[in-house]
Amino acid sequence: MTFFISLFVLLMQFLWKYVDDLVGKGLDWYIILQLLFYASATFVPLALPLAILLSSLMTFGNLGERYELVAIKAAGISLRKVMRPLIILSVLISIGAFYFSNNVLPLANLQFRSILYDVQQKKLAFNLKDGEYYNGIDGYVIRVQKKEKDGVTIRNVMIYDHTSGMGNTNFTMADSGRMNMSKDQRFLNFVLYHGYNFDETSGRRNMNVHPFQRTKFEEEHIKFDLSQFQLNRTNQELFKNNFEMLNLKQLSTSADSIKKELGGLQADMSASFFKGYNYLSYLDSSIPVLPDTAKALQSNFISNFDKTSRQHILDYALSDARNKRANLEFQKNLSESKYYTIRRHEIEWHRKFTLSIACLILFFIGAPFGAIIRKGGLGLPLVISVIFFVLYHVISISGEKAVRAGALPSAEGMWLASIVLLPIGIWFTYKATTDSPLLDADVWKKFFNKFNTLIGKYTNLQ
Repeated sequence: MTFFISLFVLLMQFLWKYVDDLVGKGLDWYIILQLLFYASATFVPLALPLAILLSSLMTFGNLGERYELVAIKAAGISLRKVMRPLIILSVLISIGAFYFSNNVLPLANLQFRSILYDVQQKKLAFNLKDGEYYNGIDGYVIRVQKKEKDGVTIRNVMIYDHTSGMGNTNFTMADSGRMNMSKDQRFLNFVLYHGYNFDETSGRRNMNVHPFQRTKFEEEHIKFDLSQFQLNRTNQELFKNNFEMLNLKQLSTSADSIKKELGGLQADMSASFFKGYNYLSYLDSSIPVLPDTAKALQSNFISNFDKTSRQHILDYALSDARNKRANLEFQKNLSESKYYTIRRHEIEWHRKFTLSIACLILFFIGAPFGAIIRKGGLGLPLVISVIFFVLYHVISISGEKAVRAGALPSAEGMWLASIVLLPIGIWFTYKATTDSPLLDADVWKKFFNKFNTLIGKYTNLQ
């Protein structure tokens, strides 16, 4: 129940985020259902740890609130033994979560990203309003003064044809007309009555000459192609090599390929750079060259040539140095892009495991803490679950951003949240199994009194 509640909340957040891309495009119901289904699958890595935390906290909170834990302990059964079946269940869920993230999630990401991209690229549904200029059809601007209630008859029609790319040189106006869709919804047919066609074209030889032609008609048929309003599915092969659509084996293979490509790129850059400066490969970089020495060398070298040759040498050297600098900057940006791609692959590789471990850690936080607070239901447990989950999510996102920026190694950044929360889970489990009065106000009062006493004694000694 908590899993589907968490999934529903995340799905509503997705709808609010992409509502502008979904509304007003005339999408079929099955396309929207497919998008929501695959979107919900991609939210499992967020919903599952939250659901385990909340459900474990509610379960042991209910047992403590109804004094069932007290009865169990009075019967000689320890809390560790009570938790053992749920620990086994959590391990099985973690194994299933790893299988899902490695095998199912890449396919769900592929379907979700491809459908979302196609939906975002789709134009808004054809909607011609009274008295407004409509430019949704490529190459045309249409204005209808009034549409009758039957939705077919139109009055005072103006059509600007921009398909030639010459501006408002082709214009059609009519007193009235009728519009209807073809059976396959691919074409919009206009039948216009009592109007004129105006055509103004530039002369081929003289651009200042603009022949003007006006044609009167009693009835004219115009067909507009509406295929651009259809949802065109993009080939999924274009998305399948993205790091989010790969499993562990594919991520490792892809990352190794990029590393080899990066190594070859750097080797080529080094070889091409030293071709123009062969003497640099023999220099000892550990010996610093003083600016005064460099100026003296430059002065002595240049003095061996006449003024014209000196200027030519300096211009050539300056141009060559600028070209080398531009090439190095380009190679640097290209290398940084490769490093960034490698880091993204490493992030996704570690993410396959962090989901499973997060489920276990959050269980060992929720279950013992529920036994300590002895409160069930959706009140206090929900608040506590949200606090711990937000803490986990914020640390996880911060670590991931640090890895993307190259500030932390991928292993440290992706496992940062687990490293921080694991001691908390161990401490809660220890406190719960040893029946420590963690939330007893008198115990905390005595602790702070002792602390104040020690502070007072230290102050008197000073």
